[in-house]
Amino acid sequence: VADGAGQSGSVVMGCAVLLWGWFLLGCSWGPGPPGVGAAALLTAAYVLDDAGGLGRQFDGIGAISGGGATSRLLVNYQEPYRSQILDYLFKPNFGASLHILKVEIGGDGQSTDGTEPSHMHYENDENYFRGYEWWLMKEAKKRNPKIKLIGLPWTFPGWIGKGENWPYDYPDVTAYYVVSWILGAKQYHNLDIDYVGIWNERAFNSKYIKLLRYTLDKHGLQQVRIIASDRLWEPISVVLLLDSELHRVVDVIGAHYPGTKTVPDALLTQKKLWSSEDYSTFNDEVGAGCWARILNQNYVNGNMTSTIAWNLVASYYEDLPFGRCALMTAQEPWSGHYKVESPVWITAHTTQFTQPGWSYLQVDGHLEGGGSFVALTDGLGNLTIIIETMSHNHSQCIRPPLPHYNVTPQRATFYLKGSFCMVKTLQVWHSRLSFESGNSSLFHQLHPVKVQKGSFSLDLNVDEVYTLTTLKTGQKCHCPEPPPPQPFPSNYKDDFNIRNPPFSEAPNFADQTGVFEYFINASDPGDHVFTLRQVVVQRPITWASDADQTISVIGNFQWVNFTVTCDIYIEKPRDGGVFIAGRVDNGGIYVRRTKGIFFWVFADGTYQVTGDLAGEEILMKGLSGVRDNAWHTLTLNIQGASASGLLNGYPLWENVTISKPTNGWAAIGTRSFEFAQFDNFHVE
Repeated sequence: VADGAGQSGSVVMGCAVLLWGWFLLGCSWGPGPPGVGAAALLTAAYVLDDAGGLGRQFDGIGAISGGGATSRLLVNYQEPYRSQILDYLFKPNFGASLHILKVEIGGDGQSTDGTEPSHMHYENDENYFRGYEWWLMKEAKKRNPKIKLIGLPWTFPGWIGKGENWPYDYPDVTAYYVVSWILGAKQYHNLDIDYVGIWNERAFNSKYIKLLRYTLDKHGLQQVRIIASDRLWEPISVVLLLDSELHRVVDVIGAHYPGTKTVPDALLTQKKLWSSEDYSTFNDEVGAGCWARILNQNYVNGNMTSTIAWNLVASYYEDLPFGRCALMTAQEPWSGHYKVESPVWITAHTTQFTQPGWSYLQVDGHLEGGGSFVALTDGLGNLTIIIETMSHNHSQCIRPPLPHYNVTPQRATFYLKGSFCMVKTLQVWHSRLSFESGNSSLFHQLHPVKVQKGSFSLDLNVDEVYTLTTLKTGQKCHCPEPPPPQPFPSNYKDDFNIRNPPFSEAPNFADQTGVFEYFINASDPGDHVFTLRQVVVQRPITWASDADQTISVIGNFQWVNFTVTCDIYIEKPRDGGVFIAGRVDNGGIYVRRTKGIFFWVFADGTYQVTGDLAGEEILMKGLSGVRDNAWHTLTLNIQGASASGLLNGYPLWENVTISKPTNGWAAIGTRSFEFAQFDNFHVE
């Protein structure tokens, strides 16, 4: 009897009699899971053999930045914290050690938690330095040159649809736009994009997909593979079976949130099957349990050879939709605080001991007592086995609903045959998710297992993950503890005076409709040369319900009493307008229903105070004398149930009664998709 290290389970070999099902003959066993007698332990045997060939090729585990603006706050972290976060995500044999990074091809539209800027706001505009996805891909490649890169649009700039909310009426234009992003990645950042998608979770168009392949090939991008359709298995699978030309150009069928299941038509295509977006669950222990279960069962139940998490890192305000639905959390650049959440170490159980290009073994990976295992090999004698025993209530993902099932403590005996019969020792890594005490044991190395006469046994408790592997390269790395958490500064200023900003967007502003970028006002005499400008002037081809106004939020969602001051410059004559706001209560996919206290001024010389972004709930209105193409200073003061506003330092309106919302962010924005500038922002 060889006892595994730690109390978490034991490794057992060399018992005389093994019967499938229950132990009928008592033997001298190591301690089983707590409270379970050895003689009553459910027991089963599993054979791992490559003599009859291998299963599907493994394509890697990844995560998504974008869809949308999920990495927004990450870029504003100071060193060394920013590099530490990136190491935990991308550095091989360090933390999550991701194989794949999928990014949004920004399209100026709301894509869940914000907008990401396009490389082509307008038809005659190209700029491959906007946003932060280029930077993130380079940082990932710097740490792991072998990481695979995927680009996928959620939204498109309005000019692509020529007035229609649809990207397929002019497929040549859309193909040119997407291919230009791939060419720009190479030309300006030396990034090779490996895969490109069609339109996230929206309709696909066969003519467009074929034209995309043609356009890629025409520009020498034969190596870029196409994923379709980032939605459901159907109807793409059926269409591929009926259309041989489409079948030729689509390389991967990507489904979202498949619940570990595939469909017969998808299997019939003989294409690679991926869960190209999954997880999306709050990153506590239940989120870790969800992730552990689907990383195995997407292959065991659904033949999926890649699983990609939405999202990579929660670097967006937590009160936006789906707060902290990420592998780790880094939402406080002002303090430097971040948290390596348990899903990072669950990821490591697979990623640190496999690589894209390895193959799954052909084996039914269901455990008799519930849970699952997968086994992979590099074809050169290395073997990695990942086992999970996640219980139903501790592994529910955000979607789809999880049918009930049971997991019980069990003893699993593995027989190694074929090229693995010579394996004598396996390294052991273990996690146990604890839901009562909160003291989870994550990614700990235990004593190696000795394989005797081609087999070994393992006592498995509930809510555990084991990796058994011939590789000795695994590491659980730790950076020094980051600084403690702090709320957003209660006195915050930005004058946007930066000549060569490292990023196109000002720190901590989270655009929710429209795009706000640093701007150099060459014609200004001096006070307002460097400003922040809203630059989207046509409604994008939307993915979510973007507002009809543009808005960027900033600050602490819990703020109640505060003063916002900002210099504003309306560029659109006659019906142009801008606002500053407080107690802003919504964003992301819910931006259209945003409430707050909004102080508007318009180019026609009027002002309004409204209780909502849509401008339907008018609390006060009057004349202001504001005109377009001139700078003015707006001040909004909110105290308790009362608000007042100043124009150029003089009271314009006061004692407006407000009941709801009771708290929220500060914000700036415009009346429509129009150019406007902001300067000397201050919130206190």
